[in-house]
Amino acid sequence: MITSRPEGTAAAMPDVTAITPPLTRLSDEEQLLRATVRTFAERDIAPLVREMDATAEIPRKLIDQLFELGIMGIEIPERFGGADGHFFLSVIAVEELSRVDPSVAVVVDVQNTLVINALLRWGSPDLQQRFLPMLASHSVGAYALSEAAAGSDAFALATSAKRDGDDYVLTGRKLWITNANEADLFIVFANVDPESGHRGITAFLVERDTVGFSVGKKEDKLGIRASSTCELLLDGCHVPSANILGEVGHGYKVAIETLNEGRIGIAAQMVGLAQGALDHTMSYVQERRQFGRTVSDFQAVQFQLAQATTELEAARLVTYNAARLRDASAPFLTESAMAKLFTSQVAERVTSLALQLFGGVGYTKDYPVEKLYRDAKIGQIYEGTSNVQLQTIAKQIMPRPT
Repeated sequence: MITSRPEGTAAAMPDVTAITPPLTRLSDEEQLLRATVRTFAERDIAPLVREMDATAEIPRKLIDQLFELGIMGIEIPERFGGADGHFFLSVIAVEELSRVDPSVAVVVDVQNTLVINALLRWGSPDLQQRFLPMLASHSVGAYALSEAAAGSDAFALATSAKRDGDDYVLTGRKLWITNANEADLFIVFANVDPESGHRGITAFLVERDTVGFSVGKKEDKLGIRASSTCELLLDGCHVPSANILGEVGHGYKVAIETLNEGRIGIAAQMVGLAQGALDHTMSYVQERRQFGRTVSDFQAVQFQLAQATTELEAARLVTYNAARLRDASAPFLTESAMAKLFTSQVAERVTSLALQLFGGVGYTKDYPVEKLYRDAKIGQIYEGTSNVQLQTIAKQIMPRPT
């Protein structure tokens, strides 16, 4: 498990009690991880944030550091080289990274909550033996579900998979695939029997160097710019039948169950980036002076920050609750949807307030809140839009016909 501090950082370790809200009861292991990731983010990521946003790229050296820190394989068992941790630790890591840069955080999030999680649940012993050690040590994973006509309607897939001896031949085009530029391993969803609708959807593990597979256009995005989002091209891509994740025709189940957990990771991202924006703002309003006194002296500002702090703590708690339920193997579908819905709304409000209280300089790239404001918007879009979350919640709470 991740229990050691980054080398050479003992003197710089933050006071854990100062960064853990009293209502969020964390174990010693969880508090140590929070402090370790926070130190790493502030020391190694923060100096690179502006350049990464401008170039829309995360340096490979930084990704390697994420592996060295042990947070790219949190739930991978120790026998495969992983940290042998639990899901809640992934939530903490994503939250803390997002305080500094949500782009780096989503790399860790997709790796843990989607790719590794799917392999642990649906992968055969052979697939786990082949791929988990590489995901724990050096390989980035990506999750390829979305297509041009399959966004919120995730199962309207056009990508096909036709049997050819011991292989399946995948043909189609995927869009909006996070981590695609860096990934070595992709979970690709394709339909082996389009006439059967979603019952033909199957999940395949596709390695980057597979013949007929290529990474296409990289999107030029509004926010989380350093996180790569690309199209995937599958043109006669031969994948061994042994690389099927789960069973043929069960891909829809793999997708649904994995995304339910992934949404908790996105909620953690929203909480983290909102906290980062609020931290910057709390400091700035005590420095900026208007009408002969600091902005923080104005009651109107104090009330706005009090409201933002309250909403953010509520967002954190609903996220932690969903994560705890998942770790307890209790139902968490509704709580996951609530967490993603609410945290994305809070993140947009908090970052907007932050930019507003910075005044004119907040609208420039010289201060970090402008970037966090841009980064926040994606929370209401990917891994299930806000309307999809509302639909999910409504289905669970509305009485069913008898």
